[in-house]
Parts: sequence; C-alpha cells; structure tokens
Amino acid sequence: MKLVSGNSNKPLAESIAKYLGVKLVDATIKKFPDKEIFVEIQENVRGEDVFVVQSTSFPANDHVMELLITIDALKRGSAKRIAAIMPYYGYARQDRKSGPRTPISAKLLANLISTAGADRALMVDLHAGQIQGFFDIPTDNLFAAPVFIDDIKKKFSGKDFTIISPDVGGVVRARAIAKRLDCDLAIIDKRREKASVSEVMNIIGEIKNKHCILIDDICDTAGTLTNAAKALKDKKAKSVYAYITHGVLSEPAIERINNSPIDKMIITDSILAREDVRVSEKIEQLSIAPLIGEAIGRITENRSVSSLFA
Repeated sequence: MKLVSGNSNKPLAESIAKYLGVKLVDATIKKFPDKEIFVEIQENVRGEDVFVVQSTSFPANDHVMELLITIDALKRGSAKRIAAIMPYYGYARQDRKSGPRTPISAKLLANLISTAGADRALMVDLHAGQIQGFFDIPTDNLFAAPVFIDDIKKKFSGKDFTIISPDVGGVVRARAIAKRLDCDLAIIDKRREKASVSEVMNIIGEIKNKHCILIDDICDTAGTLTNAAKALKDKKAKSVYAYITHGVLSEPAIERINNSPIDKMIITDSILAREDVRVSEKIEQLSIAPLIGEAIGRITENRSVSSLFA
C-alpha cells in the first residue's frame, strides 16, 4: 500500500503511517502565486493501493481542492485503487435542503470525490449517516466511540457518571456509548432559534451529584456545549466533561470553553489543532491514528472493517 498526505493534517497522517509501518509517499503539494494548487507525486504508484489522508477542515475549499487534485494525479499515475481518507468530512452539516433553492453540499462533495477518481471513501463519525448513501463507491464510516470508551474507563472507573446527549439528534450516538459502559443516559432538550445559537430548555434524566459526560460529533462555536454544561452544573452535576470527535472550534469557541463550567473537553486529532487549542488547559486530545490505521490495513487485506466495532 501507499499512503499520501495532504496539507490539512500531516501529523495525523504521519501517526497512521507509523502505525502501519510504512512511510508517507513523497509528494509535492503547493500553491502557485495566484493560489492555484499544484500536486506532483514523486514516487511510482503504478498498480498500488493508495490512501490519501486529508481532512476537509478549515480552509475547507483549499483542502477539498487538494484532495481532488491529488486523487486525479494518482489516477493519472496508474494507481490500482485510490481511497479518500477523510477523518473530518467538511460540508457534512449541509446534508439536506434546509429551504427552497438551497444546495445539498454534502452530496456535491461526494460527487466530486467520485468523479475525481476515488474508488473508496472513509470518514470518521459522519454528522449524518445518510451521507454514506451520497457516494456511489464503497464508503466506511468509522466511529470514535472505542477511543472515547477506553479513555472514559480510565478517567471514571469506580465513579458515578452519566452519559449526556446535548440534543435529541445525538441520542443514538450517546446511547450506544452508554450501553457499552453500562451506565445511565440523560438528554438535553434544546430549542435552536437560528444557526449556531441554541437555548437549553430541559434535562431529561437524573444528573444530580453525578459526573456528566457530554458526547457529540462536532463542536464548532461551542455555544451548545457551554450552554449544556451550565445547565448541568445548575442541576448540581458534580463535574462536566465533553467528548467531541471533531474539534472545529471556530471563533469564539476557545474563549467560551475556557470561561465555561466545563471541567475538561476531549477531542480527537481528526482536525489539526491550532495553537490556542493546544495551549488551552481545558482541552485534551486523543489520537484516532490507530483506529484509521487498522481500518486501512483491513481494507488492503480485504478483511472486515465493521468487525472493528463488534
């Protein structure tokens, strides 16, 4: 197999390569003065299974174009199979028509990736599971749950804790983790008046004097998360931890988290952490490199990926 990294998250790609015991392919990915992207693969990839690791995170459009052009370069270099490995799938929140004459951008991105020449796609914790159906190529949606579960067991062994879903939409994800941990589940009922603005309305479940663990897939501006933490502390929660797969953390997320009652926020390295994220005492990062590396190894050997979560 061959592993190619885009510029969105090289440290993660290097960690995956280390797990697999391979070296990253020597590739030039740069911009011309007019900001056009240029890609050149410096190694022979003819007849190889090639995996391109590229989160389509900020700046999303640049990273999307890097991915598409890299896939095209590999296709023209006669790679046997090309897999787009997107730990974070950008545009995932635009998975349906939100109003008249609006796009379904998640579907458009899936079309672009397939048309560029990808034979397979792999993502982690898709915001909406139906996005897998937007692709006309085999698609795997990995779950960060095993990584979170291991860390929760280490931190909360012997303690009375409850898994919290920050909204009704995340109940399935939270319930699956609660079931694996054999613990209680609570749900926060909120009303969203407009995009990126939420108001906590009610807490369904018993959380008094318990360690509360919020589970979600994406944290963008942290409005929902910090409102939820405040509501939990107001109801006498002993502590509030948050486990988030994708730390998008747009402004003013870091300021909100640092000033919030959240005791600790744990994110994965699906998105490259900025300096303000790395230095925050309230934010901790877990690596999903072994998870992705194991999936890549199984794909190469034509073994089951779904059995990872059995």
